Amino acid sequence: MFAGSAAFAADPLVSSQDVEKTINDAAAASQAKIDKISDQTRDLVADYRTTVAETDNLKIYNDHIAKLIESQQVEVARFNKQINNITKTQQGVVPLMYRMIDTLEQFVALDIPFEKEERVERVQKLKDMMEDSAVSTSEKYRRVLEAYQIEVEYGSKSFAYQGLLPIDGKELSVDFVHIGRVAFLAMSLDQKNAWFWNREAKGWEKLGDEYITSVREAVKLARGQAAPNLLKLPIEAPESAE
Repeated sequence: MFAGSAAFAADPLVSSQDVEKTINDAAAASQAKIDKISDQTRDLVADYRTTVAETDNLKIYNDHIAKLIESQQVEVARFNKQINNITKTQQGVVPLMYRMIDTLEQFVALDIPFEKEERVERVQKLKDMMEDSAVSTSEKYRRVLEAYQIEVEYGSKSFAYQGLLPIDGKELSVDFVHIGRVAFLAMSLDQKNAWFWNREAKGWEKLGDEYITSVREAVKLARGQAAPNLLKLPIEAPESAE
């Protein structure tokens, strides 16, 4: 009977311990779920804050881009206006260049014929250039101005070079020299004969022996072989203006 009583007394204790364990396990499981939910909540809050911060940054960035686009649109409009102005300018510059080249060609034809072949060739190159689409309008204009500048320099400097002089149906090898546009002279290579270009007659005339020394000095001066000095040269009197 004592054994049975002990067994009976032990059963409620065991059951109570099982219940307590079950409750503790359930409580632990619930706490684990709460902790998990809490962690997830913190993660969601962190994500939310990050999203809000990114949204603010995106708004600021979008506003910045919008301002850039607006500024670029203004620049595009300005460039389009400049392009239109350039087009109008080109429409005026191109005819001007043709007129300048024609004027230059006429000038070379009427001027004293020093370095004639080179000058005529330069004008022809300008004409060919005008039909070359690979050369920009600005570069064409620059070359035309450059040709004019070369002609200006011819009038203020002295140049000497060798060439052939047509005299009495023959071509003599001579030293040509032009002093600006004041005088255009020629001297035989043996330095015994000299000629000058007569503007009015548009031909060569033989000079007297009294000019030989001066023409020889003019050639040396143009080549940088002599110091500047007074020269006795045949200078045509200027025509009176009417």
